[in-house]
Amino acid sequence: MMIDPSEKHWFALYTKPRHEFKAELQLKSVSVENYLPTYIVTKRWSDRKKKINEPVFRGYIFICASEKERLLALSQSAIVRCISFLGKPSIVPEWQINNLKKILNESPEVMVSNKIEIGTSVKITEGPFKDVIGVVTGTQEDKWLSVSVDLIHRSILVRLPKESGIKILDK
Repeated sequence: MMIDPSEKHWFALYTKPRHEFKAELQLKSVSVENYLPTYIVTKRWSDRKKKINEPVFRGYIFICASEKERLLALSQSAIVRCISFLGKPSIVPEWQINNLKKILNESPEVMVSNKIEIGTSVKITEGPFKDVIGVVTGTQEDKWLSVSVDLIHRSILVRLPKESGIKILDK
């Protein structure tokens, strides 16, 4: 299948270590649409606590770009490379980006997992996460929805509110 070079797609880019925010600024400066998912974490030092904005996926940023814009993004100093499969840039499905945005916009408790959890595929049918698709994991007392961005082998885990309905999806 041939991809139209003028068509825009979501791509995951790998950044230099701890350069996610710098990559975001560089991409904005060259007008490449990007998305850096972040969350607030409380850091504790011996003398104080402080709330810090942290990237959800360390070392990654997403861009929605044409082939020309993707190449422009790769020329930025904070960007290392585009995530690829068999030598071709991997396209992140738009629904995964939308799920990620929806979850993070609701400001839930967020945990980041370095592996994709195995479990039942579900679609949330009610509550603030309505229409989010993910994987349920956890104990009987705690319900967690894992929304996986498969290309970078990371998952976001959110605590589901009691009012959320779940529909099990067929495989």
